[in-house]
Amino acid sequence: MIRFLQVSMMRGIKPLLDKVDITLNPGDKIGLIGANGAGKSSLFGLLRGELHADAGEIDFPTKWRMAYVAQETPALDRPALEYAIDGDVTLRRLEEELAFLESEPESAANGTLIGDLYSALADADAYTVRSRAEQLLTGLGFSMAQMQEPVASFSGGWRMRLNLAQALMCPSDLLLLDEPTNHLDLDAIIWLEDWLKRYAGTLIIISHDRDFLDGVVNVIVHIDERKLKRYTGNYSSFERQRAAQMILAAGALEKQTRQRAHLESFISRFKAQASKARQAQSRMKALAKMEELAPLRAAAEFSFEFREPLSAPNPLLTMEDVSAGYRIESATSHDVTEKVIIAGINFSLQIGQRIGLLGVNGAGKSTFIKTIAEELKPLSGDAQFGKGLSIGYFAQHQVEMLRHDESPLWHLAKIAPTTREQELRNFLGSFNFNGPMVTSSIAPFSGGEKARLALALIVWQRPNLLLLDEPTNHLDLETREALTMALAQFEGTLVLVSHDRHLLRATTDQFIIVADGKVEPFDGDLDDYKDWLFKTKLAAKNNGKDTGLPKAKETAKVLSAVAPAAAPVDNADRREQKRLDADARQKLATLRKPIESRIKRLDEQLAKRNAQKATVDTHLANPEVYDKDKKKELTTLLTDQAFYAKELAQLEAEWLEQQEALEQLGN
Repeated sequence: MIRFLQVSMMRGIKPLLDKVDITLNPGDKIGLIGANGAGKSSLFGLLRGELHADAGEIDFPTKWRMAYVAQETPALDRPALEYAIDGDVTLRRLEEELAFLESEPESAANGTLIGDLYSALADADAYTVRSRAEQLLTGLGFSMAQMQEPVASFSGGWRMRLNLAQALMCPSDLLLLDEPTNHLDLDAIIWLEDWLKRYAGTLIIISHDRDFLDGVVNVIVHIDERKLKRYTGNYSSFERQRAAQMILAAGALEKQTRQRAHLESFISRFKAQASKARQAQSRMKALAKMEELAPLRAAAEFSFEFREPLSAPNPLLTMEDVSAGYRIESATSHDVTEKVIIAGINFSLQIGQRIGLLGVNGAGKSTFIKTIAEELKPLSGDAQFGKGLSIGYFAQHQVEMLRHDESPLWHLAKIAPTTREQELRNFLGSFNFNGPMVTSSIAPFSGGEKARLALALIVWQRPNLLLLDEPTNHLDLETREALTMALAQFEGTLVLVSHDRHLLRATTDQFIIVADGKVEPFDGDLDDYKDWLFKTKLAAKNNGKDTGLPKAKETAKVLSAVAPAAAPVDNADRREQKRLDADARQKLATLRKPIESRIKRLDEQLAKRNAQKATVDTHLANPEVYDKDKKKELTTLLTDQAFYAKELAQLEAEWLEQQEALEQLGN
């Protein structure tokens, strides 16, 4: 197991962890969440030994094999397939040793060592390694041809996929994944989710994709206020538990406020009386020792909304027999060749449609959106765009198109040069660009902050058609949720490409699939699309032959070929400890219940008597009650006041006794 024992950590002058205690069990699949800058990646650095705690200790078995995704990829001439296999460092070491021994002169001793190495290679599954690596790379979106291409030929996002493949190839007991879905398309994410479900070691994932977390993890660790808190269940379960905790915390704060009021009331009434002085002193000490409860704070909520479009044509656009793709000009002859990605597009977009684009990586989703956005001109066919069409286009690389040496205010003023600066500042403030941040260069901003600025610029322009191509890259969970809510309420038309299934489900009501060079309606939901993906991959594996297997069996067959090897985990001690803990909790609850019931009843009686006394005090504060003709009423009020005061003193004394008894049992 992994144990954090009183761990504290600073980065510069910023405290990240403060006397943290937490235990993570073998085989747990853990989602590590928290606000940007809370210390998630730094915690990974602690586990990898790259960073060191300022205090405390982190303990896990020294024999555990750890795998994680490298953040840098050298521009190698090595084929992608061989680079992925390099992730199995033990296998590569054995291969090097074998190659060395086989190059040496033959001898009996040498032959024995070579025999031992062949046996070790068999134990390391050397004879299936290429097949396993091909399965991994296929799942992550690489074609068989791409697997033979050099690493240097791939873009940054694809190199990160290769690094992920290396981590998955490495036999491990502990797997650390930091935002593994950021560079993946939906089909690759679905594949990775199923692979990780079958991973038998301990898994810790940092992710802002709630559907991915829901599908993979069974434990959430939340970094909040420099503490780590463990929640059993997936992300949706965490949200429910967190909400319940906030309600309980509010109740505890209210309860402490009442307790303080009781103590202060007792002290103020009896500290001057000799007979009560000792008890009053005791209450004063209790009040001084009482720990100030802070309300449990939710993450600072961020929200925004798309402004209502001014107008919109209907239809917004139509395409007839359109071919979409790229025109490529030769650098030497200046000849232009056309590369068709999608052909025969017959498509119209009506007011209010909310479309999600599906399709495997490279099928042409981005090409289709760029053609709608008029970033690409149709290669052939007829495309008609309605008069008054206003497009808000968020491209995959929108963040890179910002001027990093300029400020948020500069970017907005560029598209709204006649608007008053204060109005621009107010608008940017609604996107959490406040104070000096609004006039600062965006170069040091996080990826999420830059993406938020790109969204703000689109919102300002009041588009009637939104074209969003992977808008959630770099966004944290809170901002993703804000975008989801804003899109759900958007009154215009939406076309969305996203690997975030929660966003797709919440904001679109129909799907179009881009596959085999065509654009067609997809009659189904995301679960149907998952089945379609597995069936497509299985058909490709069988050279296009439909096996006729039921969908569940098809899926299992595909996944079993790439499932990670199981690692034995002994759960006997854990089950016994859980049983003992449950027994102890049950006994404590039995002892606490009557005391808590009595305290609750005393609270009700105190509230009732305080209300009655307050009513009497109000009457006695009225000068008219002291008139001669109201002498009887005055006597009754004074008698009631004395009775209620005595009752309150007795009730408060018993309340304090019961509270002390409860504290002795332990909270």
